[in-house]
Amino acid sequence: MSEKTPLLHYRLTSTSGPEPKDVSRPQRGATAGKHGRRSKEKTARKLGVVFGVVMPTLLSMFSVVVFLRIGFVVGQAGLYEAVVMFLVAYLIITMTVLSVCAISTNGALDAGGAYYMISRALGPEFGGSIGIMFFFANVCGSALYVLGLVEAIMANFGIPEDGAAAVAGLYQVLPSGYWWALLYGTALLFLCFVVCLVGAHIYAKATFIIFIIVVTVLASIFISFFIVGPIVVIVPERSVLNSTSLNSANYSGFQLRTLEGNLLPSYTVDYTTGTMMSFATVFAVMFNGCTGIMAGSNMSGDLKNPSYSIPRGTLAAVLITFITYNFLSLLAAWTCDRHLLQKDYSFLRDLNIWPPLVTIGVYSSTVSAAMSNLIGASRVLYALSKDNLFGGVLALARKTSQSGNPWASVLVSWLLVQVVLFAGKLNTIAGIVTIFFLLVYAAVNLACLALELASAPNFRPSFRCFTWHTCILGILGSLVMMFLINAIYASASIAFMLLLLMLIHYLGPISNWGYISQALIFHQVRKYLLMLDVRKDHVKFWRPQVLLIVANPRSCTGLMTFINDLKKSGLYVLGHVKLGLLDGLPSDPLQNHYDSWLSLVDHLNIKAFVNLTLADSVRHGVQNLLFITGFGGMRPNTLVLGFYDDCTPQDHLQGKVLLSTGHGLDTASPSIDPREQRSPFFPNVRGAEEPKDLQEEEYVSVIADAVKMGKNVTLARYFDQFNRDEVLGSGKKIGSHRRMSGPFVDVWPLNLLRPDRRGYVDICSLFLLQLASVLQESRAWSQARLRLFLCVEAGCSLKEEEETKLRVMLKELRISAQVQMVAWDQVVALHWQRRGRTERGNLLEFAQNEEGMERQEEEEAEKEDGIQQFPNNAAQLTDEYICAVNNLIRRHSAPQPAVRFLYLPRPPADTNRYCTYLHHVDLLSQDLGPTLLIHGVTPVVTTDL
Repeated sequence: MSEKTPLLHYRLTSTSGPEPKDVSRPQRGATAGKHGRRSKEKTARKLGVVFGVVMPTLLSMFSVVVFLRIGFVVGQAGLYEAVVMFLVAYLIITMTVLSVCAISTNGALDAGGAYYMISRALGPEFGGSIGIMFFFANVCGSALYVLGLVEAIMANFGIPEDGAAAVAGLYQVLPSGYWWALLYGTALLFLCFVVCLVGAHIYAKATFIIFIIVVTVLASIFISFFIVGPIVVIVPERSVLNSTSLNSANYSGFQLRTLEGNLLPSYTVDYTTGTMMSFATVFAVMFNGCTGIMAGSNMSGDLKNPSYSIPRGTLAAVLITFITYNFLSLLAAWTCDRHLLQKDYSFLRDLNIWPPLVTIGVYSSTVSAAMSNLIGASRVLYALSKDNLFGGVLALARKTSQSGNPWASVLVSWLLVQVVLFAGKLNTIAGIVTIFFLLVYAAVNLACLALELASAPNFRPSFRCFTWHTCILGILGSLVMMFLINAIYASASIAFMLLLLMLIHYLGPISNWGYISQALIFHQVRKYLLMLDVRKDHVKFWRPQVLLIVANPRSCTGLMTFINDLKKSGLYVLGHVKLGLLDGLPSDPLQNHYDSWLSLVDHLNIKAFVNLTLADSVRHGVQNLLFITGFGGMRPNTLVLGFYDDCTPQDHLQGKVLLSTGHGLDTASPSIDPREQRSPFFPNVRGAEEPKDLQEEEYVSVIADAVKMGKNVTLARYFDQFNRDEVLGSGKKIGSHRRMSGPFVDVWPLNLLRPDRRGYVDICSLFLLQLASVLQESRAWSQARLRLFLCVEAGCSLKEEEETKLRVMLKELRISAQVQMVAWDQVVALHWQRRGRTERGNLLEFAQNEEGMERQEEEEAEKEDGIQQFPNNAAQLTDEYICAVNNLIRRHSAPQPAVRFLYLPRPPADTNRYCTYLHHVDLLSQDLGPTLLIHGVTPVVTTDL
């Protein structure tokens, strides 16, 4: 809405009111030494329904609207549209009132009013940002009312600034001017400050006196309509040039002709601002007077029983004001002609049986609104300081008197209001004050909606006259009104709120209020997990879902960060097996460890879940994790293990500091209660002489178990040498250019431990290619280049066929890779010499026969239940051959790759050969740097669209 919106409609805007507070309410779990505060709380909480809620809300909603805006609304919009405006306005505020009633009856309500409700429902970020805005809105609102009162006084008692004595009336004796107006405003504000400083009980008594005055004035107005006969009222006629001439208008009494003339709208130029009125502008002006609904709930800290008083008092006040506004509109339309309503907004004073009484009502209601906003600002400030959302900045505001009155908050609020008074005219500020209050109302509805949608069992308010539909109507109504009043101010206030929200999120302390976001996320995740039907899985939407088994996170931070890049927005779970049995233990020893693991996840900046288990052996523990990890369609399909070798683990967390808490990662903080300990604490890494938790046979058994369960298996070796920052540094931006030389990722898709099987296109080979491609597609590895190595024998008839087949496959799979041919005749000859096959002509025949025999064994090994048993590895491998393969890989490593992907053969069916199998894998990957040995058992690629 324009800055020129009519009259004192902005200047004397009726907004929200106080929100006094019981200062000394103790926290849960308080010690016995805090019992004195409880006695102070009983002393401070004195107000009931009428004094604590009904009267403050009535005065905030009536304010000067009832005296100065009824004629404006009816004169411009007509009776029909005026009633529609009131219905729409009260529909909006009633939806908010229903949300307020629901939240206030859902538990113990402390001081802070709307701020307390929002912060405890939506969390500290949302609550703190809204609380700051609510505080400043109350501060500016208090200054607004004081200045509006000064202008009203000067209009009646001030000497005109031009000093024209002839124009000055008999009672116009007060000097005029900016500094004189500031002096009068300071004196009036000091009077409000003294009342609020004494305490809420004095404020309630002062409110009661003002309430009696306002009710008396309203009664005289209603009586005047019935006993005052038809009169001619002299009204000033102002032109655009501000020249004034006298004109007359009629008060006809109850005449049907007058009512018929006021039924339909007749929008004209507002004589106070010179702007043309419309439905939207009149509605915005009228709505400003209906926004005081929070005055009663803001008294929550001073109410004996907030859950009882707030719903009853607020609904009663809303109903009373609605009836009063509509009845006054009907009486005005029935008795006053259109010219009177449009040209004299203070016509009620001219019609009253004692005209000064209406002026007294205007003064009284304005003083009440100023005090209401001042005490409301102080209670919000005190609640913010007590919640410690801004550290020591608001420490002073926590000071309270013996009776529990937050005198320091009142003092700070008074000083800020005094500063705002220096602004003089506040027409522009008035609009954003109302918008701030509307934003608070939208937030209250949002809080109630979030609690309702989260379906939290503990959200069961005794007030049940609301649904999620009423919450949404309240939110939409408040937002629409914000932009209807002034789109620029509305956008600025929302931006300001978001800025505060981010500041509190990143700088504020962690609260223990409970976060509604977690409840909503839980609700939605549960729903979508049920919808994620494993029967509808398709290979084209496959993604790696990884379970990484971590013995001690101190020694494998590099692997954890690498797997985070490899997961491709899939499920990533850190699993840990603690050896032991629950028998004989008083409680689960793992429950207290989750916080440490989750803090480590935050420290490493990875997106992973944590799952810990207790078992009598590592093998059984991994089985447990594979069985129970995940829900529905979100279950790990790939198991990642560290390699079993003789390397001594290194501690990569020594001396590191967790930034979110400031505590070390290598020792527990002695100054923090163990129950609140947030810094990760893990045992020291295993020494060179200490035994491992599992033996070689058990390690290979873990691999075999995973394959039997249909899980892909990855063994990660030498990732203690992996430094992500160094590896990816070559792809970072330098100035405005990005280096083109990204890291290399080498893929060897042939089963090098089965040289008699030369196929490059099987499930496992494709799984290697898919994982390498997934790594390259991650943002951090986008500059990486894949190198695909094909081992071929000179003169082999299958060489050209395999190469062509592989290149076609890469093209169909949209995988970009450099294909390099590696001649390995001399290497593979070592294998055949061992088996006595030296003639070249027999090599192919033997290999084909061998493959046929193996396929036959595999088919015979299939069980009826579909679980596959694996045949013995028939190849007779020698250390000499495997070392030659290892040297071959190292020779083709220029430049050095960041990571290698190698084909991992499946474990032999004969458990007696587990040690030999592990020995072969160890020789194959020795000294190769960061390497992943991968065995895939599930199809993961498709060429279908």
